[in-house]
Amino acid sequence: MTRPLTTLADIAALAGVTPATVSRALSGNTRISAATRGRVIEIAEQHGFRPNQTARNLRLGRTQAIAIVVPLGHQSAQRISDPFYTTMIGQLMDELARRDHAMLLSAVAPSDGGWLAQIARSGRADGIIVLCQSDQDAVLREAARSYRPLVVWGETEDEPYCCVGTDNKRGGKLSTMHLLAGGRRRIAFAGMMDTPELVARHDGYLEAHREAGVEPGPHIPVPFAFEAASRDLYAMLDRHPDIDGIVAASDMIAMKALHELSQRGRRVPNDVAVVGYDDVTVAAHMVPPLTTIRQDLTMAAALMVDLLFRRMQGEDAPSTRVPLSLIHRQSA
Repeated sequence: MTRPLTTLADIAALAGVTPATVSRALSGNTRISAATRGRVIEIAEQHGFRPNQTARNLRLGRTQAIAIVVPLGHQSAQRISDPFYTTMIGQLMDELARRDHAMLLSAVAPSDGGWLAQIARSGRADGIIVLCQSDQDAVLREAARSYRPLVVWGETEDEPYCCVGTDNKRGGKLSTMHLLAGGRRRIAFAGMMDTPELVARHDGYLEAHREAGVEPGPHIPVPFAFEAASRDLYAMLDRHPDIDGIVAASDMIAMKALHELSQRGRRVPNDVAVVGYDDVTVAAHMVPPLTTIRQDLTMAAALMVDLLFRRMQGEDAPSTRVPLSLIHRQSA
């Protein structure tokens, strides 16, 4: 019976090469000739050899994995099943796969300020991408003082850590200007203001009203959770029957608004025009198709991974913004 081999040196002795050559051959390194790679792989398979990846990573000082963390500290927290997150996570997974890295995905309900430092100290990942600042800005600031391979998706204004996001204030302003230009004068803002991104979108909404000399409409603190959002939108529409426009803080909130308006026999956009934010895939397939602010999540994922890997190499990679645009469809 063929004796199992347990070390690279065992394979090297049979193949007549060095252990380093065996390591490179088994990892598919093209600097090793095809003939040598074939001989090493054949010997490894004949003897049932399986490289100890954990030991290899320890030796190299890396894990070949990146932690993707979604903090859920804020009241309006989006669920991981939200189309925004599923799209973003899918794009990040594609980018990491291109760099031969795995993804360690987790959602964290912070109970204290040490959750991010604990992930950084665990040694399970070479770097961390945090999706959404939530209400954890102080934690992110503290971690960034000593932990370099950290990139955050969120509001990029004046943050000391590396952050990727859109100009949320401009996005909120574009949405509102579009409705004002269409003659709407009682425009509600639907969404919470418990993350920096949402605060900035509401600031843009207010600025557009100020510049137009129009009094802002009501603010409806709608969370992302479907049941709660539907309930709050229901009450808002009943309290404010004169609303003729809605700037929603996300596409999901905008979609809930379309549903609630339909239930009340209010036509979109004839009676009430609605604008969302994100341009998730299903936005174009709503009835009517949703006018929204597009964030290029493919570009966002590529930027976050590129910045993270640059920071993993010791570079002081800075924050950056992803372009946004208003996608005009039939809801407004």
